[in-house]
Amino acid sequence: MALLPIVKVPDPVLRQKTKKVRKIDSSIQKLIDDMVETMYDAPGVGLAANQVGVSLRLCVIDCPDSSPGLVVLINPEIIRRIGTRECEEGCLSLPGYKGVVPRSEKVVVKALNRDGRPVRYHADGLFAEAIEHEVDHLNGI
Repeated sequence: MALLPIVKVPDPVLRQKTKKVRKIDSSIQKLIDDMVETMYDAPGVGLAANQVGVSLRLCVIDCPDSSPGLVVLINPEIIRRIGTRECEEGCLSLPGYKGVVPRSEKVVVKALNRDGRPVRYHADGLFAEAIEHEVDHLNGI
C-alpha cells in the first residue's frame, strides 16, 4: 500500500464527472487499498478517486460510530434522499476550510463492493453526509 497525494482545488480533475469502473481487477484493488491508507492518514472519513487524481467512480468511507465500518463504493448511485438539513463540512481537497452545505437526513445508495457484489446502504447522520459528499466529488461537484 502507498499514500497517494490528495488533489487540491482548483485542479480540473475535481470538476469532471468520473467514469464508471468497468472491471474490478488488481489495479482497482490496489487503488482501493492505497485510497484507504491515504484516507486514514489524512485523516478523513471519506475519499473519492478523483481526489487522488483518478477519474473513476470509486470512493471509500469510514465514519466512526456512523457506518458499518470501512465501506467501498464502486459506481455508487444515490437512489433515494429523505429530508434536508444543514451540515458543516470540511474537505481533504480544501484543507482548512469548512462550509455549511445542504444535505439529506437519510440516503439510500446502491453500488458494487470491492468484490464486485451489489450492495445497498440505508444511511443517516454522518454516514449519509459522507456518501453525498463523496458522490458529489464523483459527479464533479
